[in-house]
Amino acid sequence: MTTQQTAPRIVPPKREYIQFTVNGIIYDVEVDLRRTLLEVLREQLGLTGTKKGCNDGNCGACTVLVNGKPMNSCLILAVEAHGKEITTIEGMAQDGKLHPLQEAVVNFNALQCGYCTPGILLTAKAFLEENPHPTEHDVRRAIAGNLCRCTGYQRFVNAILAVSQGKTKPDEE
Repeated sequence: MTTQQTAPRIVPPKREYIQFTVNGIIYDVEVDLRRTLLEVLREQLGLTGTKKGCNDGNCGACTVLVNGKPMNSCLILAVEAHGKEITTIEGMAQDGKLHPLQEAVVNFNALQCGYCTPGILLTAKAFLEENPHPTEHDVRRAIAGNLCRCTGYQRFVNAILAVSQGKTKPDEE
């Protein structure tokens, strides 16, 4: 006598509509409840400036601002962003003009591959909004959660300090 086996029941992923504001635009998005904010930003909204690095919250490449606070988007489920205001690197420039931090990073030659740069810039933006006159030590502590494997950090630190002093170029008085 043979026994008949049944295939395991396949349950489709649960989906839900969420609404959030990303870079000033309100989005109504249907998301899989298992998807991270990083995945939704990159794959559904096409905002690929937010980078996928370690995918466990250690490198800072996926940093975005959630209600003005830097957060690793790989650690946030998209449904947790419902009703929140998200800023990605694409939202830093306004009216076609780079944010002063973006200008300074370019002018101080603070990037090589650029993979870490969006996370560092967003972290620095939030940091300078809370501490507009930091010391070098303050800046280093603020960006400590953002790993850069190319340049080291001195040029990023110099650029952030310059912006805190109203400058975007190394030679400005």
